Amino acid sequence: MSSNQCTRLLMGNWKMNGSLASNQTLLKGILEGLDQQPTDHQLVVFAPYVFLAQLQSLLAGSAIQWGAQDLSAHEQGAYTGEVSATMLGEFGCQWVLVGHSERRQHFAEGDALTAAKVVRAVRHGLRPVLCVGETQAEHDAQQTEQVLARQLQPVLALGAEQLQGLVIAYEPVWAIGSGRSASPEYAGQVHEFIDTQLQQAGCEDVPVVYGGSVNGDNAGQLFAQPRVDGALVGGASLVADEFLRIVAA
Repeated sequence: MSSNQCTRLLMGNWKMNGSLASNQTLLKGILEGLDQQPTDHQLVVFAPYVFLAQLQSLLAGSAIQWGAQDLSAHEQGAYTGEVSATMLGEFGCQWVLVGHSERRQHFAEGDALTAAKVVRAVRHGLRPVLCVGETQAEHDAQQTEQVLARQLQPVLALGAEQLQGLVIAYEPVWAIGSGRSASPEYAGQVHEFIDTQLQQAGCEDVPVVYGGSVNGDNAGQLFAQPRVDGALVGGASLVADEFLRIVAA
């Protein structure tokens, strides 16, 4: 895919934020904004598990789809605290984040586990958004491409037929939540590298979105870069007006 396309993927990751009351206010504000300024972009929000029923109730039939921030690599069984792909489907989820840097960093989730989660998602009709990105130390050591190739390899090795609906989200770890976004030119270069990896694996149609302190001020410049097919938005997705600014960009 190419960033020259008219339709982009614009996704909000709420992380461990929200409440029943604040979620309702946030989604009402976004939906009202979309009524005034409709968009052809694909909009998705990723919420904590406990709010998925609320999203199903508030967003069914709207322009916004919803998903979970993680899923279990297991089908079912004695895995206390885990949530399966089948369970997510019962709450209308069409999407799921996999391999977010915070899962890798805080919960020691490795590349092999991430690949297993991608497989589980696809088998149950969920679209996995595979998050990849380098840390500050890896960035400073100019190891970005090496790190991304390592993170992508176990997933791309599954083959195109196993990766239906896959999306790649490039999120430089040093930019997440820092207010410091990668320059549009740097993001474009990295997306081109990811695109090369996808082509070599026969996965040419996989969208590649950017995440890492995306906001209404820098979104337009990021989207102007080759191969930036959208955005995975963190903090700005918790503010209706700011998320709508990104959609408008």
